[in-house]
Amino acid sequence: MLSHAQDDSLPASQAEQPLINAASALSPPVLLTEAQLQRLSPAALAYLGDAVYELYVRLCFLYPPKKAQLYHRQVVDHVCAESQANRLRSLESHLTPLEQEILRRGRNASSKRHKRIDPDVYQQASSLETLIGYLYLSDPQRLLQLLTIIQTAIAQADR
Repeated sequence: MLSHAQDDSLPASQAEQPLINAASALSPPVLLTEAQLQRLSPAALAYLGDAVYELYVRLCFLYPPKKAQLYHRQVVDHVCAESQANRLRSLESHLTPLEQEILRRGRNASSKRHKRIDPDVYQQASSLETLIGYLYLSDPQRLLQLLTIIQTAIAQADR
């Protein structure tokens, strides 16, 4: 969780308090029912999941403060398809059967071909985005659990 940087202008009690509560920052305005979720295409879920994942990664790199160009470079390094495919591998042993089924649906729906990206990598990244979109709309607490695992993998990759 992100917290205030050590700042002499803040009282000591505030300096240690979280600046951003990731759970509230990633909570949807309304949760969807399973029937509503089933009407959404994997592409729609991936579209939403892409935005949610990028917001989460941006929050992870917000502190310590740095120049916008460095923020951008760090975020792009972690939201690219190759990185998302790696993050998916770090999650696989933690996923429920339903989550694995959502991944399968997202992977199978990914038919785009990119010159720069291996098709298998693109499918893995799309499946992760589909899962993130699904959990954002159905179970934000579970999403936060999985994003915490991803955050640990990001921290280890940056060492």
